[in-house]
Amino acid sequence: MKEPSPQPSSFEELALPLLDRLFNFACWLTQNRDEAEDLLQESLSKALKGFSSFQPGTNFRAWIYRIVRNTFLTSRTGLKSAATEPLEEAGGAGHLATTGTPESILLHRLDQQSLWAALEQLPVPFREILLLREVEEMSYQEISSTLVLPIGTVMSRLARARKALRQRLEMGERS
Repeated sequence: MKEPSPQPSSFEELALPLLDRLFNFACWLTQNRDEAEDLLQESLSKALKGFSSFQPGTNFRAWIYRIVRNTFLTSRTGLKSAATEPLEEAGGAGHLATTGTPESILLHRLDQQSLWAALEQLPVPFREILLLREVEEMSYQEISSTLVLPIGTVMSRLARARKALRQRLEMGERS
């Protein structure tokens, strides 16, 4: 019988592996790199202060994503919309490959620009659920815990978000 691996017990052990992904999530929410840095710093401070309330054995990732989201929603940045800096420029997810023909690189960039533009037009609830599912690859249960929503709501909101994204992409192709 295989011994269970020891569980990380300190905040740093649990949070450090998630920093890049949490920053990307903050960028998507705020649509501004500087505000994302502030949001992440404030969220990590809150999480560290409240770490004693974290239940060992539960999903730390969902717990800390919920703190980032709630901090965003209660901050002034959660109420305003600004232009986003594409994550590929920030060195985050979506970094473009530099191999291939100039034509293939250009087509790839145009596809990504269209996708980013369509995502930016979505309301925050749709953007965040798409990010958590498609980029962060969270399960429906993790998303449910993170957003404090029933799984049925997660599934229906995800379906509506995908439909809205598809419609925006189709509208962009027609113009």
